[in-house]
Amino acid sequence: MSTESTPEPSTESSTPPSLEPVPVVVAIDGPSGSGKSSVSKAVATRLGYGYVDTGAMYRALAWYCLDLGLGLTDQAAVAQAARDLPLELGTDPSAPTVVVGGTDVSAAIRTTEISSRVSAVATNLDVRAELVRRQRELIAAVAASQGGVVAEGRDLTTVVVPDATVRLLVTASEEARLARRSTELHGTADAASVAATRDQIVRRDKDDSAVSQFLTAAPGVTVVDTSDLDFAGSVQAVLDEVNAVPTTR
Repeated sequence: MSTESTPEPSTESSTPPSLEPVPVVVAIDGPSGSGKSSVSKAVATRLGYGYVDTGAMYRALAWYCLDLGLGLTDQAAVAQAARDLPLELGTDPSAPTVVVGGTDVSAAIRTTEISSRVSAVATNLDVRAELVRRQRELIAAVAASQGGVVAEGRDLTTVVVPDATVRLLVTASEEARLARRSTELHGTADAASVAATRDQIVRRDKDDSAVSQFLTAAPGVTVVDTSDLDFAGSVQAVLDEVNAVPTTR
């Protein structure tokens, strides 16, 4: 009779290990009036993610420089102001805030004065280098703490977070963009209001496109055209793109 013992059955489970969710970064670029800001906030709220408005950083810096009495064309002084900028950016999509040196400037940075002058700050390459650094740090921190983040701006998909989980260009026809921004600023999209809005939209996009890419999609970036979509449709179109991407490993 054999004295060899019968091997004990293996206690190792044959069930594959469960997949772990990874922080999701949704990067959304787009021109003025495309709807990217309002859509981004709605998408972040629906998903329970944080929200980062990178454009608010440039607006906040413009406000800070003007508050200090700096000329926005003094590139060296503005670049130093960017490095010194005491900025706190609230990332709750339902109530995003922008605070500079203890002053809430959330409303102040949306005025026509800032909108018409922010390009002088945003096209300063030294400023962009500093603010891109800050944006990357904030986006990574919010994604890690909340499981995901929706970040929107101008060159997120190509420069700031080119390895984002989802990379989208939210765009719309010039006519649609002008009508939306006119309604936002003036409460109407009649001919006079659209004409008053045109310079702010078209000129700013032209100026900013010299240093960032947001009018055409880079390779691997999905275009979401909202020209013929209402707000709910635009939000759903972005959600569909986000939900189509695996978020586990």
